[in-house]
Order: sequence, then structure tokens, then C-alpha cells
Amino acid sequence: MQRLILASTSRYRGELLARLSLPFETLAPDIDESATENEAAVALAQRLARQKAERAAQMRGSQSAVILAADQTAALGGKLLRKPGNLPTALEQLAACQGQSVFFHTATTIIETTSGSAWHDVDTTEVRFLRRPLAELARYLELEQPFDCAGGFKAEGLGIALFGFIDSRDPTALIGLPLIWVSRVLAEIGLDPLRPQVPGQESDPP
Repeated sequence: MQRLILASTSRYRGELLARLSLPFETLAPDIDESATENEAAVALAQRLARQKAERAAQMRGSQSAVILAADQTAALGGKLLRKPGNLPTALEQLAACQGQSVFFHTATTIIETTSGSAWHDVDTTEVRFLRRPLAELARYLELEQPFDCAGGFKAEGLGIALFGFIDSRDPTALIGLPLIWVSRVLAEIGLDPLRPQVPGQESDPP
């Protein structure tokens, strides 16, 4: 059975991948996540997901593994929103989002190092924000402190109260990892979460 490697130290992605009940290891690819000049949000997410996976594959060397990497960007009116890092920046971002749609692009790359095969996907989720008073936005940020999340909120937590609607093919993509697509590709590779493998066991029953 090939080792599954999550090329991320994000606890959110780790918690999501753990839902599939597949054993995996985490690895931190060291890449520059800065956007290039005039780089669109979706292009940035796709590029970083590929670079993370490729860097992790290099770090594994000749060892056989299935590498999974993802990156998420958010855009408001075409302007890139990043992880706010602190309360003032998060409050400014959320205030700008009121009554607007923010588009979250979650790009994912899977590389099978033995064959060199690679799979790529991008999920775009539209989040429509309600209009909330500034005091309520500040109250939310004080309660949840989502400063390490793109856009400055947690859809899986109290942040859901900020929205008018969410339009997505996969609700887990907004949290950071599109499990519908990931589980399908892993099953194709032979890491099917509903057919757990053990060393020496064939993928198909006799």
C-alpha cells in the first residue's frame, strides 16, 4: 500500500482528510506563497497547489507515495483576500464583504510518485454575505478569532451566521479540501476509503 502524504500543516485540511479514515502523514513543503503581479486568485491557487505537491514529491525522493496538496484563495470583486492574521485586518475585510459575493477557489493536486501521474482540480464556491453592523462583525471575530482563514471566517463554525447563501459543488471545499473529488481520485489510485487495503492484499477480491 502506497503512503498517503498530505503536503500541508493546516489542521483544517488534516481534520478533513481524517474523515476518509485512511492513514496519512503530513509534510510541510517550503514554498513562496506570494502572488505574482496581476495574478488572478484562481491561477494563484492552482499554481501553489501544484508547487506544494511537486515540492513534497521532491522531498520524498525515490520513496513511493501519493502526494496530496491544496491551496485556497478568495476574491472580492476580483481583488485577492488573504488570511488576515489579526483582528483589525479581519474586520476591514469582513466589512468590505457585507452584501457582496466572495468567490473561494480551492485548488487540489494529487501526484502518484511511482508513475508520475498527476491529477488537478479547482472548486469555486460563491459565498454571499449578509449585511451585519460593524459591532456584530467585531463580536464574531472576538468569539472565533479566524485570523488564519482565507477571508477571515470559519464556515464550519459561527461564521455561517454571516452568510446569505453558499453555492458550491462540494461543501468541504470551502473549509479547505474538496473531499468528493479527493476520495474519487484516491479510489482510482487504489486508496479507496470504503475498501481499506493492507500490505500484501490485492485491490479486488478473488
